[in-house]
Formats: sequence, structure tokens, C-alpha cells
Amino acid sequence: MKLDTMPPLDGLVYRLVVAVDVEGYSKLDALDQFLVQSRLGEVLDLAAQDAGLDRSHWYRQVRGDGELAVLPADADTAWVIAHFTERLAAHLADLRRAGTPMRMRVAMHCGTLTAGRFGLVGDAPIVTCRLLDAKVARKELATTGSDLVLVVSQRLFDDVVRTRFHDLDPSRFRATRFRAKGVSYAGYLCPGPPRRG
Repeated sequence: MKLDTMPPLDGLVYRLVVAVDVEGYSKLDALDQFLVQSRLGEVLDLAAQDAGLDRSHWYRQVRGDGELAVLPADADTAWVIAHFTERLAAHLADLRRAGTPMRMRVAMHCGTLTAGRFGLVGDAPIVTCRLLDAKVARKELATTGSDLVLVVSQRLFDDVVRTRFHDLDPSRFRATRFRAKGVSYAGYLCPGPPRRG
């Protein structure tokens, strides 16, 4: 979806932001990058559809090997963390079984943002991208047996994951702290689906 066809963001809003990034993308040749982008789009669409989410209502910025998305104001944050992530993990497992594995980091945060001339601006997209790009998240994905690592902000963990709505399991998350560009960030890492069982 092109930026100019996305749902508008009017003024400063408080929303859930979701970012995804594929592991090892820059090491691939152009054809494999093309194929990974196609598979990534399919996986995101299928996971959202399976979770009852309509990605046509998401404000999305494509990032080559990933995406930064702002969900609608009425999105159930606990549902997205629980079910969208679970369905992503399931579709990544399907790709592995089909012989075309793809591994990814997923980051989520709620906060303020608006649309600027060159993309999203505000606290929420910055924090989400810092969580996504953190060395601890990259290391977790590199060392875990899961094809997906979820990292959420401390605020999202405290406000949503701890509620255990939709069978979210706080014990699956591990606290982490890191610094990026002179700023300290706190988050929680979860290898694989964040739901109980």
C-alpha cells in the first residue's frame, strides 16, 4: 500500500505501533530479497486475516525488509499482541516446513505520533524502532530456536501483557534494558508466541 493511499492520521494521536524486520535480508542477492519481500507481505496479510485484523485500515510505512505500522484507534492491543503474533509465528513455521524459512523480529509500543512529510514522527515510532533494532533483540533471535522474537516496551508490558487478557503469558517475557543514541530504553523479549500453552 502506498503512503498516499493510507488512512489519514489527523493531528497527534495515541496508537499501537507495530514494526517487523526480517533477519539476514541485507546478505541476500536481489532475487532472494524480492522473494523475501513477497513472502513477508503474504505472511503479514495472512496473520492479520487469521487474527481478524484488516491491514487496509493500518497506516503502513514499508522499510525494504520490514514494515512500520500504526493500527486504528479501536484496535484491541491485547488481541494484537496475543493473536497477531501467534499467527505470525504459525505462518513462519509453515514457511520453514515448506523449505523457505524466514525469521523476524517484531516490536510493539503504544504512544503518541502523527504523520510528517517524510513519514511518522513522535515518540511511538521512535521507541518502536529502537526496540526492533536493539542488539539484544537481534541476539535473542540469533540464539533462540524460534523463527520470531517479539519485543514490547515496558509500558506495553505493564499496561497490557500483565493483564493476561487473551491468554497472554507474562512469564514468557524477559526484561531487558539497552541504550541507543544516548537514550536508555526498557523492554521485554519473548521468543515465539506470547500466549499461554
